[in-house]
Amino acid sequence: MAQIVMVTGATAGIGEATARLFATNGYDLILTGRRHMRLERLQKEFEGMGVKVWTLCFDIRNREATEEALAKLPQEWTEIDVLVNNAGLASGLNSFEEGDLEDWEKMIDTNIKGLLYVTRIISKGMVAQKAGHIINVGSVAGKFAYPNGAVYSATKYAVNSLTQGMRIDLVKHGVKVSQVSPGLVETEFSEVRFHGDKERAKEVYNWLDPLKAEDIAEAIYWMASRPPHVNINDIWIMPSAQASPAYTKKNT
Repeated sequence: MAQIVMVTGATAGIGEATARLFATNGYDLILTGRRHMRLERLQKEFEGMGVKVWTLCFDIRNREATEEALAKLPQEWTEIDVLVNNAGLASGLNSFEEGDLEDWEKMIDTNIKGLLYVTRIISKGMVAQKAGHIINVGSVAGKFAYPNGAVYSATKYAVNSLTQGMRIDLVKHGVKVSQVSPGLVETEFSEVRFHGDKERAKEVYNWLDPLKAEDIAEAIYWMASRPPHVNINDIWIMPSAQASPAYTKKNT
């Protein structure tokens, strides 16, 4: 019987690349996201690879919607082996005193509260089966703050701390907990941060060679495929040209 992997925010970027890599390696998938048509497209693609796919379309910021969606999982899909908490975003890039409250709330509700809503439910099943692996997608922004990113960084510091706390609380149940902490990855991330401004988003990456979504997917898959006695606590991954969130070497 194939293992079941659940990926939140699976409709683009790191989430999509992660889901595709697990599908390529024969894992069955639960995919969540807010874009129904993209979920349908991925389901068709992955089922064509010979794996089973279940999709859930909801916004993890909504606790009731999250609980309702996960409660509807058929019995055969409830024994989840790996949870990849990928859903997350940045919104806005302003100095703290000029920060937009709606941007702040969106980041807090998605990156912290949404992760908590999903993980609380899924972890209970893992505790019951005395096995499972939770992999949180954090950020190097959860290690170092940077100019104009105070609240986004705070949410990723929270993910970093939650990962450590989950690891402590769940180890007695045989549940593994890991985190991957990427630097600059060229996905829809900056386009979302700049509220759909594609030109401004391109400027973030056009002066260095950024990571690709597949780079992070490979790290996540590697974490998940370690033998039972091995837990990878955290992996920091940055482009060769990036030494910290705010210090990079320009392409020449």
